Amino acid sequence: MSPSPSRLFAAIATAEPPAETRVVMRRAVVLGGSMAGLLAARVLSDHAEEVLVIERDPSDVDAGPRPGVPQGSQVHALLPAGQVQLERWFPGIADEALALGAPPPPRDPGTAKVFVNGMLGLPPAATGTGPALITTRPFLEALVRRRTLAIDNIRMVYGRAEGLLFDERRVNGARYVPEGGAEPIVESADLVVDAMGRSSRLSDWLAEHGWPRPPLHRMPIKLNYATALFKRDELVSDAWVAVFHTMAGKGRTARIGGINSVEGDRWIMLVAGYDGDRPSRDVADFTARCREHYPQMFGDIAENGEMLGGVVTYHQADSRRRDFHKLDRLPAGLVAAGDAVASFNPVYGQGMTSATLHASCLSEYLRSGPKPHDEPAHAYFDQVRVVVDAAWQISTTADIELPHVDGPYPPGYKVTKWFGDLLFRASLTDPVLNARLGRVTTMLDHPAALSRPGTLFRALRLGLLGGSRR
Repeated sequence: MSPSPSRLFAAIATAEPPAETRVVMRRAVVLGGSMAGLLAARVLSDHAEEVLVIERDPSDVDAGPRPGVPQGSQVHALLPAGQVQLERWFPGIADEALALGAPPPPRDPGTAKVFVNGMLGLPPAATGTGPALITTRPFLEALVRRRTLAIDNIRMVYGRAEGLLFDERRVNGARYVPEGGAEPIVESADLVVDAMGRSSRLSDWLAEHGWPRPPLHRMPIKLNYATALFKRDELVSDAWVAVFHTMAGKGRTARIGGINSVEGDRWIMLVAGYDGDRPSRDVADFTARCREHYPQMFGDIAENGEMLGGVVTYHQADSRRRDFHKLDRLPAGLVAAGDAVASFNPVYGQGMTSATLHASCLSEYLRSGPKPHDEPAHAYFDQVRVVVDAAWQISTTADIELPHVDGPYPPGYKVTKWFGDLLFRASLTDPVLNARLGRVTTMLDHPAALSRPGTLFRALRLGLLGGSRR
């Protein structure tokens, strides 16, 4: 009998480092040197004599957001599950981040504020994962890259991936055009990892060589971000972390906002809307939105804080997933990770954390047999599916309520929505349900954990009591 998705998820999300690793291949090639690619390279370093990372963007990651990461200037969140996995693969990385300037957590956890539909709720429950890493994306990516490239058998080159090398049953290498060059270079490999992000061309490359494309599913979220950095100043605000979420409903427009205290004694603050609600790069528009639609601390920082640089915008048309697990034919020697498999509405912070969990799936796969890469990686994609399903369920269940999103509605949607709304309202005031829901939304637990009888009965009881009081 196969283990349940909840049990599989718990095994994938473990904090324990692998007890035993072995070299099973001569060479692995990773296409893409962002977070998913770096984490894949770290795992592969335990199982390959040599790991080559091909990254298209030669920009110095310490210099700020890279062109290859258009959303890099926006607010990013490493969820607690992602921090657990980072620490698993790079022991001591949280302490190193703090030593390099990541802000330490405040003495009073109550400085984290959560606003839902205008109501101030409980702050995020403690998770036992150590001090929370709250940084900009460039800061964290630079740290992970330094730790990855410090491993002796990992090397990075810069260039544009141009295709894969196939024989009758497997992938055995990749082609890339080096930065500043004109002629492609061929790199042989026992295993190739696609970590090229949302814009991955892997589906086209498979089709060109007679292999089926993975089914692609999209949800048109039409998300619009605007973000600005400010010098942190306690005379302006005592904000440390704030999360604001107004859900679509009668008399309400769906909006998201966030404030993080990040390295360099700065705040990074975002405002976001959907569809035709599009914040612009105009500072006056940004300030007006903060004052009119968000809690006071947003307006105080926008009006009285010292803005560092301008307002940066970002648009994401959809959430998408490629279901490799549904392919009955798949070449050996090939896997995909990170946004190349699935990318979600970024307001839920699932992207980087999913990439860390995909690395855990890769580790399990490479420890599953003498030479697993000599067979199609169905076992790997079956595990990745568990991670994708968990994140997809959390994000799309909320996004499907947006007025401009018209499905597809999952089976049992009305019942799931009714209970989800009940649980969410109760969690705003009940610490027990807050902690349980928090473990799911931060990807420490699988969503199935919320269907346990104790949680169901507690939410029902509190919901009925709340209804009678109203």
